[in-house]
Amino acid sequence: MFRNHLPGVLAAAIMLGLSAPLAMAGSAAPLPVAAATPASATNPQGHDRFIVRYRDGSPQRQDKQHLVQSLQQVVARSGLAGGAGLSVRHVRSLALGGDVVEVSRPLDRVSAAALMRSIAADPAVTHVEPDIRLSHTGLRARISPAMVPDDELYADYQWHLHSATGGIRAPAAWDETGGEGVVVAVLDTGITDHEDLDGNVLEGYDFITDTFLSRRETDERVAGAHDYGDWNDDPTQCPVSPSSFHGTHVAGTVAETTGNGIGMAGVAHDARVLPVRVLGRCGGYLSDIADAVVWASGGSVADVPDNANPAEVINMSLSGAAACEAESTMQLAIDAAIANGTTVVVAAGNDNADAGGFTPASCANVVTVGATRIGGGRAGYSNYGSRVDLSGPGGGGSADGNPGGYVWQSINDSATAPELGTPTYGGMAGTSMAAPHVAGVVALVQSVAETPLAPDEMRALLKDTARPFPVEIPAGTPVGSGILDAQAAVAAVAAPCEGDECEPVPEATPITNRVPVTGLAGAVDEAQLFSIEVPAGASGLSFISYGGSGDVSLLVSFDAEPTTDAADFRSTRPGNNETIRIATPQAGTYYVKVVGVKAFAGVTLQARHN
Repeated sequence: MFRNHLPGVLAAAIMLGLSAPLAMAGSAAPLPVAAATPASATNPQGHDRFIVRYRDGSPQRQDKQHLVQSLQQVVARSGLAGGAGLSVRHVRSLALGGDVVEVSRPLDRVSAAALMRSIAADPAVTHVEPDIRLSHTGLRARISPAMVPDDELYADYQWHLHSATGGIRAPAAWDETGGEGVVVAVLDTGITDHEDLDGNVLEGYDFITDTFLSRRETDERVAGAHDYGDWNDDPTQCPVSPSSFHGTHVAGTVAETTGNGIGMAGVAHDARVLPVRVLGRCGGYLSDIADAVVWASGGSVADVPDNANPAEVINMSLSGAAACEAESTMQLAIDAAIANGTTVVVAAGNDNADAGGFTPASCANVVTVGATRIGGGRAGYSNYGSRVDLSGPGGGGSADGNPGGYVWQSINDSATAPELGTPTYGGMAGTSMAAPHVAGVVALVQSVAETPLAPDEMRALLKDTARPFPVEIPAGTPVGSGILDAQAAVAAVAAPCEGDECEPVPEATPITNRVPVTGLAGAVDEAQLFSIEVPAGASGLSFISYGGSGDVSLLVSFDAEPTTDAADFRSTRPGNNETIRIATPQAGTYYVKVVGVKAFAGVTLQARHN
C-alpha cells in the first residue's frame, strides 16, 4: 500500500486520518503497455487482473470467448515460467469498452510486465494495464457522543468552515445558498447511518465486484452504498488496520445537516450526496472505480440501472502513484464524466511530492486540490506542483494540535462493522479532507448560477476566486492559486439583488485608520458596530480595545456584520484589553463590533493598518 503519515501522535485516543486512499498503476512504459507497480504496493499476492482494450471491430471486442482464447495463446507464448499452465478468464466488460481479465494465479512485477508486453504486441490491442487493487489508508480522531451536546461543535471544532485565516468563508456564502437542488457524488468507502447526515443522502450504488473486498455475499453490483467496514486483520492481503468510515466523513464535509441543533455543519448542507461505494477491505479495483465515475455522471454501465440522480459534481478523495495517461482507464472515465457536464474534484495526494506523478491528480480536466493547515500554509504531507489548481483545508495533524490540526465531520466509532459502533464525530487530516470542501462549493455555485457552469468554467472560477494564502508558499512547492473562498465563488455567479431582496448595508459608524474612538459605554449584551475601509495592498490590520471599566469582546468580519454565531475573528478575553490581528487583509470593508459581556464605560477602540 502507498502509506502516508504525518509526524507525531496525539494523546487521548486522537488518531490521524491521512486518507491517501489509492495505490494505482505505475508510470506507463511506451504505449499501450502500462508498467506494473510492485506487488507490495498494491496487493501483497501480486497482479492477477488486467484491463485490456481492443480496437473497434476486432474479433476479441465482439466475442468474449474469442478474447479468452486469444489471451490464452498469448500466455502460452509469453515465456512466463509455467505459463503454459496459466489459465485466463473474462471477468467483465467496462462501460467504455475495456475488458477485465483474470489469470489463475498472481504474477509478480516482472512477470506481469512481461505478460502485458506480450498482450500489447497484438495489433488489435490499443491499451493494457493492471487492474490494481486500490486502497486508502487513514486513522481517525474521535469525540465521544457525550461531548456532542449541540451545534457548539461548529464554532469550537470546524475552523475549516469559518476561520478567516485557514477556513473557506462558508458562512458568508450561506447567506446566498446552501446548495439546493445539486447532487454531489462521493466515490469512496460508502456511507453509514448518521442522524446528522441521513436526510441529505440519496440511495447510491455499490460498485465493488469482489466479495473479499466488499464483505457482501455476491460479486454483483448492488443498489445502496452501505459501508460494511474496511478493517483488515490479515497482513497477507494488505496492512492490518481498523475501519476508517472515510466515505461518511467525506460526505459530511459536503452536506452534513446544518442548523438542526446537533453536531456539526456541511459546506453544501441543502445539496444531496450520492454515495458510490468503490473501496472496501484492502481497497477496490481500478475497473470498478472507472465504471462508477461513468455511472455517477449519468452514463450507462452494463447490468446496472441508470443513475436516476446524475451528479453535477463528483468527489474522489483518492490518490495513487501513477501519472495519468491520455488513454488510461481512469482518464477515459473522467473524459466521459466531463462530456456529461460533471465537474470532477480530486485530491492532490499525501506524498509531499509533485502531483504530476499521481492519479487522478494528474488527469486532464479535473480540479486538483492541495491541503492547507489552520494557519493557511501548505500541509507538509500535501502534494504540490503545477497540476494543483487550488487548496482547501486539510489539517496539519498533531503539529497543529487538537482540534485545529484536523477536519471534523461525521463518523462511526467502531473499529470494525458500523453496527457494532455509534455514530459520532471525528477528525481526519489529508488532501482527502480538502477535496470535499471544493466539491461542496461547486454545489453552492451551481445552485445559484443562472446557467450551470461547464466543468472548465467551474475550474477557472474556483482558481480565480481563491483568496491569497495568508503565509508565503515556497516557490518549490506551489499548491495552486490560493485557498478556496466560498463567498467569492458564489458571489461571482449570484444574480445581483433587486429591491426588497437586497440585504441592507449594515448601519455602522465609520472609523479612520489609527484614530482612536474613545468613551465607549454600554450595558451587558449591548453591541456597537463600526466599519473601516481597507485599501488594496494594506497589511498588518489590527483592532484593539482598552481602558475603562467592565468587560467587552470584539467581533470582526469582512464585508458583513459579525454576530456571536458568525464572525471571521473574535477576541473574548476577560476585561477590556482585546486584540485581533489580520496579517494580510482583503481590500474592502471590515466591520468590528464591541459587545458588552458586562456593563462597560470609558473604553477605547482603535483600528490600524500599514
